[in-house]
Amino acid sequence: MRKERIWSGARKAVCALSFGLALSPAWAQEPVPDAEVGQVAQERLADADTLLALTQDGAILYAQDPVKLSGYQYCSQAVALAEQGEFRQSVRAASKALHLAQATNDPNLAALANRDLAIAYSYAGRLDKAESFAREALRHPPKEPEKVLGPVHKVLGDVEVRRGDYPAAIKSYETALANSSERYAPLVRVSLVNALAENGDAARARQVLDATAQPSDPVLATQWQRTRARVLLAENRPQEAADLYRSLTTRRTGADSGYYQLWAWDGVARSEMALGNKPAAADALGKALDGVDAVRARFRSDEFKMGLFSDMQSVFERAIGLYSDLGNASAAFELSERSRSRALLDAVRGRGSVSDAAMATLSLSGLQQSLAPDERVIQFHALPERLQAWVVGPSELREVSIPIGRDDLAKLVDAFRDLIVNGKRGAVDGAARVGELLIAPLGIAPGQRLVVVPHGPLHYLPFQALRLNGAYLIESHAMSVAPSMSIAVQLARRTPRVAPTLTAFGNPRIEDQYDLPGAEREVQELARLFPQKNVYMGTAATKTQFKEAAARAPLIHVAAHAQADTVDPLYSRILLANEDGRQSFLEAREILGLDMNHTALVTLSACESGLGRIAQGDEVLGFTRSFLSAGSSSLIASLWPVSDDAAELLMSTLYAELAKGNDIQRAMQAGQLAVLKRNKMAHPFFWAPFNLIGNWRLTVEG
Repeated sequence: MRKERIWSGARKAVCALSFGLALSPAWAQEPVPDAEVGQVAQERLADADTLLALTQDGAILYAQDPVKLSGYQYCSQAVALAEQGEFRQSVRAASKALHLAQATNDPNLAALANRDLAIAYSYAGRLDKAESFAREALRHPPKEPEKVLGPVHKVLGDVEVRRGDYPAAIKSYETALANSSERYAPLVRVSLVNALAENGDAARARQVLDATAQPSDPVLATQWQRTRARVLLAENRPQEAADLYRSLTTRRTGADSGYYQLWAWDGVARSEMALGNKPAAADALGKALDGVDAVRARFRSDEFKMGLFSDMQSVFERAIGLYSDLGNASAAFELSERSRSRALLDAVRGRGSVSDAAMATLSLSGLQQSLAPDERVIQFHALPERLQAWVVGPSELREVSIPIGRDDLAKLVDAFRDLIVNGKRGAVDGAARVGELLIAPLGIAPGQRLVVVPHGPLHYLPFQALRLNGAYLIESHAMSVAPSMSIAVQLARRTPRVAPTLTAFGNPRIEDQYDLPGAEREVQELARLFPQKNVYMGTAATKTQFKEAAARAPLIHVAAHAQADTVDPLYSRILLANEDGRQSFLEAREILGLDMNHTALVTLSACESGLGRIAQGDEVLGFTRSFLSAGSSSLIASLWPVSDDAAELLMSTLYAELAKGNDIQRAMQAGQLAVLKRNKMAHPFFWAPFNLIGNWRLTVEG
């Protein structure tokens, strides 16, 4: 959302007046008035999936269904969709069941609908929401308790395992087991075994495992054998564990054989590490990663059913940590690069003119050959116990281990973002502390152009707003970010120069409360910079027009509202003008289907457009994935709510620099500095929300 005030409601955030409040010269001593929008926007996101909001959504969705099902049929849909990884659709089906439960005063249906919401949110990694809906399900008396109590307490156990609270998880699984059907109980037992093993209670894990029959389903049987091997490791029997894991490396389980073999090799590696055999562990990790690209994309609910919660990133993490410990910085760097955004890399490669062979993950030497003398890549990888960083130049590779674990790093990033988004005076000191921790050890020379490849929680960090030696990084470095350097280099090769034709969408007409007069001024100002332009304002700024323009527009600018969906980011949406009397949203999933091969730059001058959930493969799902996959080589998107006045100045400066022939990285730096130099906008809230993602070398033809 853009603008000054936001009132939160059921999936609805509206704005009233344009940003008009300004900071006093003593901005560093007081909260930023405009930044109230940040706090309210965060509250809006937190409130978006409440019980009331989902019930209201369910009523709207149910009314739109041409064929209306029973509440229990919607529950069946919700479960099936969650197991396919369609989390937002699962939530929508359960929301319709919630609405019907309320409309018919059916407590049993309410219990089942909340159960299904708990499962969907647990699968989606939204642990707080999963716990909330699980506890709500327990408030309603079910007709068949085993259909609610067992699954709901298992969800609570799953949440606690993923939070690392194994004693609490064990209690929840025990309660689930006592209330499970005969069919469901074996899954709970295996989850209990895994929690006991992780908690160090090998004896009881063995007892429960031996009392559990191996499932007849071949996939679940393979998972059960993995649990057996995990128990052997917990019993300090690593050689037996290694032997069992090795036997699983040859087991065939249909189309997913490669996936389960990967985890078997990972188990071999962990067993060899327990035996003190690092070379054998490295060899096993290499085998685990050999086939990772072919198996990493699909969601597998059986992992969650049995409480294994495997993440392929953890295999890369162990390998990166091992190679770094062995002093092989280049291998560690290449593994880090290989771990990133493979689905997006495949999409980018498929739309480019470079051959598939040439567009495999870049080697270190290939990356170095592609860099200019003044360019440096800073690549991070957040390991559980430390942050690994590499600085890559045309003839150098430096590796640095920063002593902060991933959980503490996430807290650090959240705390710093809160200071900025809420306009706190401590943002400057926070910027210096974070800069000293993350950037100072890297020894970056002033004036070098930087391409930052973040990892994990660092995707949400505005690197340009970090401080070193009393100045912000953006003051001495032109900067951009990239999902991976393989992707960034491919994007840079695709569209080095483009025609000076701007297509802009501004202030789409929805309702009075959504009006964005500042966005309209912004687009009008930009349009004056380009002789060739296509401008769509108000009622003309429709989704239909965007889809038509996307196929032929080299530069696209959208000044509008955007809403991030943190459950299923492919349902994040840009709010465009009403069509046929109804609100019209452009969802990230729709963008994936567009042909944007002729588009070099998409700018989303809207709040939170750069946010998304980090998926396996360290991929930011949402607008970043969608626009780059669709064909755009660069994206400008925001990390928090945007001030109209600041966005107008930043964008007009940025596009003016582009129109002069400067590359986009320098243009972005100029835009941010133009806002920073305004005393009333010197707080990072105003000038640092936007990230340049992708092709950092893009220029516009004169």
